[in-house]
Amino acid sequence: MKYDVSERLIWFKGELVHVNDAKINILAPTSQFGLNVFEGIPCYWNEDEHQLYAFRLDDHYERLLRSARLIQIDCPFSKSDLKKAFVDVVKANEYEENLSVRQTLFVDGFGSWGSDGPTNMFVAPIPRGKTSAEYNKKGLNVCVTSWRRISENALSPRIKCGANYINSRYGQREALRNGYDTCLFLNEYGKISEGPGSCFFMVKNGKLITPAFTDAVLESITRDTVIKLAKSLGYEVEERTIDRTELYTADETFLCGSAMELTPVLSIDRYELGCGEISEILHRSYVNTAKGLNPLFKNWVTAIYTE
Repeated sequence: MKYDVSERLIWFKGELVHVNDAKINILAPTSQFGLNVFEGIPCYWNEDEHQLYAFRLDDHYERLLRSARLIQIDCPFSKSDLKKAFVDVVKANEYEENLSVRQTLFVDGFGSWGSDGPTNMFVAPIPRGKTSAEYNKKGLNVCVTSWRRISENALSPRIKCGANYINSRYGQREALRNGYDTCLFLNEYGKISEGPGSCFFMVKNGKLITPAFTDAVLESITRDTVIKLAKSLGYEVEERTIDRTELYTADETFLCGSAMELTPVLSIDRYELGCGEISEILHRSYVNTAKGLNPLFKNWVTAIYTE
């Protein structure tokens, strides 16, 4: 890494600038109302190849553009624009380590929560070790929060937008206040949904089970990755509605996301759970795949440093 986190370069409105020089109007809709959509894109350093790989870059851009469409903001950037900004800023910082890269489309100017533009973008990489504390733990003690997950007909969890994460904040702050690392949300029908910025899996009798998309979960790229990797390894995967009491008798459970990877859940509501073999196998497979070491899914990685 050429620059310290506090001194790094970010891509902002078409230029590479010092992070402290990137300024947004305080009255812009993104500042006042969280009117933005974003992706957290993981990159993994392969020391043997001396190469940095971005993981499932095209899939992240597909979701980013879907989010912009669903929240109805204009997007002046093509996929090639998005990728060029991403690669340029990572190269400029000369990163040779695992990263999480925030790429955000935001509504600038002097509009309101009803504005559809002008839309601009920033791309801000950060080493994984500098991300939130819960993303760097080896195991998590979890509670089921009293707050319900946002629903498709109120504030769709399908859209990865800044404003939606206030719902996650409610649950996370309650969890921390009560001595937990993080939480799980129930949906409007009282069924298991997901964690703050993470999807949920449990293992029962060797089978992976995860809530369905209709249970108020994000269309998670990591969730999809885990499902595909598990099937390639011969595990059965079931996407279905999960009752709360099923959590307490699971053989294993884990949360997953681009920033979190796969992190075992040690307990839920003080019910102790095991850190099992399947979770460890899947985590190892995930990391190796993201480093470009899995020939079955080599198309998921994009090399950053090319001649």
